[in-house]
Amino acid sequence: MRALPLLSLLLGSSLTVQALAANSSPEASEWLNKLARAEQQQSYQGSFVYERNGSFSSHDIWHRVQDGKVSERLLQLDGSAQEIVRVDGKVQCVSGNLASSVGTPPDSALRVLDPLKLMSWYDLSVSGKSRVAGRDAVIVALTPRDQHRYAFELHLDRRTGLPLRSLMLNDKGQLLERFQMTRLDTDAAPTDAELAASASCKPVERTQSGTAETVAGWRSDWLPPGFELVNSSVRRDPERKNPVSSLMYDDGLARFSVFLEPIGNEAGVDTRAQLGPTVAVSRRLTTPKGKVMVTVVGEIPLGTAERVALSMRAQDAQARQ
Repeated sequence: MRALPLLSLLLGSSLTVQALAANSSPEASEWLNKLARAEQQQSYQGSFVYERNGSFSSHDIWHRVQDGKVSERLLQLDGSAQEIVRVDGKVQCVSGNLASSVGTPPDSALRVLDPLKLMSWYDLSVSGKSRVAGRDAVIVALTPRDQHRYAFELHLDRRTGLPLRSLMLNDKGQLLERFQMTRLDTDAAPTDAELAASASCKPVERTQSGTAETVAGWRSDWLPPGFELVNSSVRRDPERKNPVSSLMYDDGLARFSVFLEPIGNEAGVDTRAQLGPTVAVSRRLTTPKGKVMVTVVGEIPLGTAERVALSMRAQDAQARQ
């Protein structure tokens, strides 16, 4: 499942919050707070469908909260089996095609949704009610205040606050991504056996994480308003043996990553592509560290991703001290 990207963020001053709240519904904020609590406190299991770019897939999910620890297992039911197991937001193992796409992600703490932060970049409103997977839901809309992020429509379970349906929409109201539960059981917590990874689920190596200045050695001269650095790391490409720096940015709901890899004079081709909500933009840059290929991947518009890619700069050791 593409879980809602949740992140703990600092709150603004009370005066700022009051000014922003005037453009957002207090009821919507209350529902997002309920969602944040449910993700950390409510155990459940069920099934869902995922749609992107006209392609559908079905999945089973087991999610257990026990002694302050959140464990989650997801299994794709279509085609070759694809599995992922997470504990407190950290990927433990992956299988199938996911094994090559996940790679060695940096560690990250379990993220918590912060409605007060989101009010800075989205207008929050309750836009109606619905029924999903046999359960009554309330519809919460998050409308972006600029062109650098997408809109969301969340259908939250009235009883628990859990997401039953999530729609991501572009500035024209076109559907980019759909997540929808088809079965949800909140009465029985998943067992150890249901959460246990299968033999084909390959363990993921942990990588050191930290700030961009101390780990990746790169910075951006421009970021979309509200996006903040949440993780960075350096790893070696298994084929070319080059060091690949990665930086992850987040606005509390959407996120994107920047990858920087040294290249030769003739290597690398500028590209841009979009699949559903996910864009990938690669640009060759000449820096004091030599020629690098900068690739931005994430859930932001193409133009925003290109501007981020062209804004990347080398951060020397003296500047970081």
